[in-house]
Amino acid sequence: MSGRPESLFPLFAGLETLDGVGPKTARLLEQLDLKTPRDVLFSLPYSVIDRRRRDTVQGAEVPGTLTVEVTIGAHRPARNRGGAYRVHVEDAQTEFQLVFFHGRSRYLEAQIPTGSRRVVSGKLEMFDGMLQMVHPDHMVPVDEADTIPDFEPVYHLTQGVTQKTMAKAVARTLTRSPELVEWIDPSQVKFENWPTWQEAVFAAHEPQGADDLAPHAPARARLAYDELMAHQLTLALARQRERKAQGISSSGDGRLRARVLAALPYKPTGAQLRSMDEIAADMADDHRMNRLLQGDVGAGKTLVAFMALLTAVEAGGQGVLMAPTGILAQQHMEGLKPLAEDAGVVVELLTGRDKGSERRAKLDALKRGAIQILVGTHAVFQADVSFADLRLAVIDEQHRFGVQQRLELAKKGVAADVLVMTATPIPRSLSLAQYGDMDVSVLDQKPPGRKPIRTAVIATERMDEVVSHLREAVSQGRQCYWVCPLVDESEVSDLTAAEERFKHLRAVLGDGVVGLVHGQMPVADKDAAMVAFQNGQTQVLVATTVIEVGVNVPNATIMVIERAETFGLAQLHQLRGRVGRGEAASTCLLMYQAPLTEGGRRRLELLRETEDGFRIAETDLEMRGAGDMIGTAQSGLPRFQVADLERQAGLMAVAQSDARALLATDPALQSPRGQAARVLLWLMKQDQAIRLISVG
Repeated sequence: MSGRPESLFPLFAGLETLDGVGPKTARLLEQLDLKTPRDVLFSLPYSVIDRRRRDTVQGAEVPGTLTVEVTIGAHRPARNRGGAYRVHVEDAQTEFQLVFFHGRSRYLEAQIPTGSRRVVSGKLEMFDGMLQMVHPDHMVPVDEADTIPDFEPVYHLTQGVTQKTMAKAVARTLTRSPELVEWIDPSQVKFENWPTWQEAVFAAHEPQGADDLAPHAPARARLAYDELMAHQLTLALARQRERKAQGISSSGDGRLRARVLAALPYKPTGAQLRSMDEIAADMADDHRMNRLLQGDVGAGKTLVAFMALLTAVEAGGQGVLMAPTGILAQQHMEGLKPLAEDAGVVVELLTGRDKGSERRAKLDALKRGAIQILVGTHAVFQADVSFADLRLAVIDEQHRFGVQQRLELAKKGVAADVLVMTATPIPRSLSLAQYGDMDVSVLDQKPPGRKPIRTAVIATERMDEVVSHLREAVSQGRQCYWVCPLVDESEVSDLTAAEERFKHLRAVLGDGVVGLVHGQMPVADKDAAMVAFQNGQTQVLVATTVIEVGVNVPNATIMVIERAETFGLAQLHQLRGRVGRGEAASTCLLMYQAPLTEGGRRRLELLRETEDGFRIAETDLEMRGAGDMIGTAQSGLPRFQVADLERQAGLMAVAQSDARALLATDPALQSPRGQAARVLLWLMKQDQAIRLISVG
């Protein structure tokens, strides 16, 4: 796999090597992120203009684009500068006008002399009771009419690039697109009745009507699949390499786990038991586990993770649980303590706060194996931290740990199994795009005893009612989160919104009752405000969205979210999940500013209807699209040029199993189909994957 295959050279040459594309146009196209003919090829039309010829414009829907043969009549040049130059024309049944602004008589008289027959094509509209076509797109002699396509593709453009220029660049590129050996499983091609790659690019750029632009049109679906397949091959290669890395087989005898299960006041859900089994089987295997544990707020991930950690201890090793912040590590520690006592294992906390002799003592105990389970922040991977026998790393990733970080972790020379937990329910197509290199366990049931949260939607006008309701609750010893909106991008204004609300509530509820936490505060103050709320010293916590990450305050039973319509669905769902963690019934109040947009209304209604995070995530994906939903920039979610994750979710799953199956039979991609798949990886610019093969 030394370098790019020769068949692809023409597609990766400079743009100016295309006839009719000069250096200036090439620079303009670069603004559309089109740097090579290959990029032009994958920049598909988003619309199509029907230019099929008609006998007459009579009875046609206007405004609309029409193509018709006409006899050119009288020319009426503009009377004043900047006026309209009009040309009277007649088709088989009716008459209309061609209109030109800044029209030059000499030029127009030569192009469309009175009495000649021409085929004209352009947008026809009604103006002052007269049909007119302003600046026709095409005006040609009848014998050249076949230069006007029946269906003309429409491309995304940038300043200075016309449809004509773009169409020309595409046409020149198409003549360079090679025939390539098929990389898709033949049965898949047959089942879907897909064209070859070369046929697909031609068809995608020559749509014969609107149906050909739909994601399910055969040419489009095929090209989308190629993109997904290349992406899944990359993930599968990363996965294969991870799995080749020698793992450790950790199988426990179940004695510690049995003690914890016996002490639980309830029986775990089916989803929890199933996930525990999947994880235990992976740990017993001598390949490295690389598994994602995905569950909604309150689905009981902690118990499943703790069982996995106990398996490591039963097998004679150690486990580590990593959280993104000190506060969350502390919370995990508190959550695990009672379980650890039931099991009789030693759990210890290590964060950046541990200093001096205390830290040294912990590190020493860890090295001796006296600490069986360590809970901490990323500090647990500093150079001076060493384990006696680390078998399992559990990563609680509130802020997504990308594929990159997972590979970093592997580099630590830790052959330990890896379990990543996420509390964000992700629709299947996205979880495959983002975590396709991992195996996934899903917790889609709530443990018994979690009380439903009552969700109400109210207009901001009723603020006073909400505050008096709150005063009543506080007097009964209840606690409340009050989330302020991010007014706009600048942090200054969300700060003022939070501070104003804080002052207002303090005036009504009294000093010392209300705390404040926002993004601009020093970390120590933030922690102090959170701790005061956790300990019940303050009863109301006014916050910007910093609280969505994991804080657990069982006594907090009210969540007020101001301007809820400005938040995304997933975010609202995460925020709501901060209450309903204790014995008492909880309420979430979504306050909105009228009038609501259609989308805003739908979001709030959905939250009122359901607490099912997966259903919420699916709807979120439908409403917002993939890039928005995860914030493409920091998510490591690939940008697809053709594939549409919302509408082609099914293809992603097929691509994943196909990629894995291909590598299972041909791990080095040496077979004819494997070689074809290498060409696909080069074509899709998956350089990372190509490196994996060459080193693999």
